[in-house]
Amino acid sequence: MNRNKELLLIVSLLAGTIIVPINSTMIAVGLSSISGYFHESLASISWVVTIYLIAMAVTQPIAGKLGDIYGYRRIYLWGLLLFLISSVACAFSFNLPWLIAFRSLQAIGGALISPNAMAIIRLAVSKRRLAKVLGLLGMGMGLGAAFGPLLGSTLISLWGWKSIFWVNVPFLLFAIGATLFVLPKQDERKPTPLDLLGSLYLAVSFTLLILLTHPQSTRGYLIMGALLILFAVLFVLREIRVEEPLIQFSLFKNSTFATANLSILLSNFVMYATLLAMPLILETDFKLTTQKVGLIMFVFSISMSLAGWIGGQLTTRWGNRKMIALSFVVSVLASMLYLGLNLVDKIPYLIIALIVGGIAGGLGMSAMQMASLQSVNKEMSGSASGIFSTFRYFGSMISSTLVSLLVGSSTLFFVLIIMSVLGIVTSRGIELEGVAPSKESV
Repeated sequence: MNRNKELLLIVSLLAGTIIVPINSTMIAVGLSSISGYFHESLASISWVVTIYLIAMAVTQPIAGKLGDIYGYRRIYLWGLLLFLISSVACAFSFNLPWLIAFRSLQAIGGALISPNAMAIIRLAVSKRRLAKVLGLLGMGMGLGAAFGPLLGSTLISLWGWKSIFWVNVPFLLFAIGATLFVLPKQDERKPTPLDLLGSLYLAVSFTLLILLTHPQSTRGYLIMGALLILFAVLFVLREIRVEEPLIQFSLFKNSTFATANLSILLSNFVMYATLLAMPLILETDFKLTTQKVGLIMFVFSISMSLAGWIGGQLTTRWGNRKMIALSFVVSVLASMLYLGLNLVDKIPYLIIALIVGGIAGGLGMSAMQMASLQSVNKEMSGSASGIFSTFRYFGSMISSTLVSLLVGSSTLFFVLIIMSVLGIVTSRGIELEGVAPSKESV
């Protein structure tokens, strides 16, 4: 693939993948408008957000496996098409249940897009440029998440809440057309069956896990917890016995693969805790308006996005292990600065702390993704990307539960320091030269 086609491919993949984080954050500013339109409570409307998270988390590992079986280009295009159709359907929804249903389809489309886009990058881009391209995509997705609320509020003020779904259409049409033009069809693969029963067990387990992070009655926690253990055990037993497992647990015997996934869990834990806790601190301790809180948190998101691009450039020179370790060193510094808010309750100090925290969140992202991809064979890139995304969601879910328990207490920042130090120690598991294991070893 020549340089011009590679550039067009990267732009098309960026246009396709950026809609996933944009749609995860853009909807937040539209909940009030949607509530008024359908005459439903905000508690009911919040399921538009919750269902997106559940469907994304559940579908990611399955989507990666589908790419390994049927080809990344095909599944990626199906994801774009499903996202396009469901976005239009969301705009035409005539009641809340239909909007929630189409929103879940939108999330499934997004889940098909993300891991297979990463697998396409792994196959199409040279090893020398891989880290830089991953850094560019990471920056784009970070900017998408950061600009989502701003874009959403602008569109809603001009054309109403339905416009936040219509805005996806031109991005998706461009992504589909460019991918069809620039990305050649992959060789036909040997057909292998998807583990449907394992997929069902995994989907139920993830759904129960996510629901457990939301407030429940004591009885609800006990029932859901018991069911979670049951379905998780059924899933593990199924994957051990089935010939073509959905998740090959033997992959985790490779220290680089295991470390990369644990690193993204720890990194996303710290990052998500910051995103959840800081707005509450700004509102309660600093007495800032919602608009000012949004502007200050935008600084965090922008610094994380730019650090993601810079991290991709530096990973090529310094290697995965050093970049991951460096990101957690900066994370320790940021967490210590957060802890200092008890002594220095000044806005400039808080902004500096958030900038450092954003740098920590973005700096090692490309290295973690690259380490995970390079530690497996190319034909398993989809599964590796799906597992990586799942661990990312695990970090977010664990963090949201902990923040709800510890917000307002300095204990939360001590936990972030501990997690960051653990990340530094864990980074030692990244091999200096990531060599993919042979088929026999996995």
